[in-house]
Amino acid sequence: MSLRIVFWDVKHGNAAYIKTPNGKHIVCDLGIGSYEGNGEEFSPLLHLKNKYGVEKLNWVIVTHPHKDHINDIMNFDEMSPTTFSRPRHLSEEDIMKDVREQDKELFKKYFEIDKLYSGKIQQDLRLPENTGGVSIETFFPTSCSASNINNHSGVVVISYAESTVIIPGDNESASWKELLANKSFVASIKNADILVAPHHGRDSGYYDELFDHFSPYLTIISDGRFCDTSATDRYGAVTKGWKVHYRNGKSEERKCLTTRNDGYIVVDLGYNNDKKPFISVTAKGK
Repeated sequence: MSLRIVFWDVKHGNAAYIKTPNGKHIVCDLGIGSYEGNGEEFSPLLHLKNKYGVEKLNWVIVTHPHKDHINDIMNFDEMSPTTFSRPRHLSEEDIMKDVREQDKELFKKYFEIDKLYSGKIQQDLRLPENTGGVSIETFFPTSCSASNINNHSGVVVISYAESTVIIPGDNESASWKELLANKSFVASIKNADILVAPHHGRDSGYYDELFDHFSPYLTIISDGRFCDTSATDRYGAVTKGWKVHYRNGKSEERKCLTTRNDGYIVVDLGYNNDKKPFISVTAKGK
């Protein structure tokens, strides 16, 4: 059995789906939309329910409460999640400071869910014995100024079959500095294989010292169409490259994939018949 991670094309947002070898269903961030067909309403949560047959989520992780990371939260109840993780130390005042009037209903729903899950203790899916051998660690920085919620983004580190995938939020330099002072975090990211570029691949999320600890084979960027501060070239310079398969049957080595150009991206991790670890990457783009 393998571990599957799907990075959805949700335009300028983030959304990923994780299916563990023992059938646990986990979602990281709740972006919506799709460049394929110019869809504005594509909901990864409803897609999981209606197309993948997933009736219930075991864990939802929101890296931080910005609109492009919680846009799908109105469909949260459809999936009856067991566990909900988010930066719980942020106050409602911190979160609502720059929210536009037309987005307030979205955040009202977020706060309702936050309160609903405040006292729940559920099966700990961070433990490999509960996820078919997958280690899932979450690290939430807390010491940065709340004036920039990006720096309170959680970082999800997933390890299985001798490979590691890092999924940050919109982390910028201050939060990376805090995280790299944490020995547990540094140990978890050592020799990581795949990085999701923080802050949609912008320069503000690129942090040189991060690459003292790993040089990824592949960097995945969930980005929008217009970004004048792209750090794609910088990520390309520190990324080794990996074979990527396309749905037309072709393949090539790539260093950076973007959901904007490559569509949704599927990563499978596991062991082959010879019990050797493998990483398979497929870009489902146009």
